[in-house]
Amino acid sequence: MTPQHITSRDNPWLKRLRTLAQDNTAYRAQCQLWLEGDHLCRAYLARGGQPLQAVFTQSGWDGAEAAWRDAAPQVVVLPDALMRGVSGLESAAAMGFVVPLPQDQPIDPTAPTVVIDRVQDAGNVGSILRSAAAFGFRQVLALRGTAALWSPKVLRAGMGAHFGLRLHEGLLPEALDGLQLPLLATSSHQGVWLHQAQAQQQLPWPCAWALGHEGQGVGAEVAARANQWVRIDQPGGEESLNVAAAAAICLYATGGVQAG
Repeated sequence: MTPQHITSRDNPWLKRLRTLAQDNTAYRAQCQLWLEGDHLCRAYLARGGQPLQAVFTQSGWDGAEAAWRDAAPQVVVLPDALMRGVSGLESAAAMGFVVPLPQDQPIDPTAPTVVIDRVQDAGNVGSILRSAAAFGFRQVLALRGTAALWSPKVLRAGMGAHFGLRLHEGLLPEALDGLQLPLLATSSHQGVWLHQAQAQQQLPWPCAWALGHEGQGVGAEVAARANQWVRIDQPGGEESLNVAAAAAICLYATGGVQAG
């Protein structure tokens, strides 16, 4: 593979890449994603993804294995300093992929589902996606007000989980009406105790879990659609759990236990 070398920071292609890497919603206009670092790129390839372009620093290209050199039909090599100007990381990675944004798919009414209701922190959203993929959930429905699912920060926090999930974003609560699954909602002050419901086999599978805003919890329109409320016992006396931590506990209690 003969790479294209770009050395000017004013190159039009490089400007688009910089926007894609640093703007949370640029992927919507460009219909492309920037995957930075070998971990995300490996996860993408492992799911059968076909990158459009591979981008390397000069030092990364010089040391790249043949499999990386041939991973994409086009290769661009940048001076290390230019890659630092693109990167959203404190220390820029030596390579990345430009990949197509997955095409929209219809919501699957029977797929084990996680509903994210206005969770705004990118790290929390990415962590929820990781737990969803790990514990057998196949679909994520993100309501309006939730951090952009394909933004660079959520992609990095998801650590490759995106590529094993059907993702839908920008939804209204009415989108939940088509689900043919019981909807479980988390709360810090009402509902059955999770550990008791689990011991008494009162948690349905497959199911959908609704996880709400960091401060406000599940909104009223989602709450009205819940079939069951669940809360997590906290013997240490904390008022509430971080939403990503609560998601991991709840999703394991249904999907993870079923898989085990």
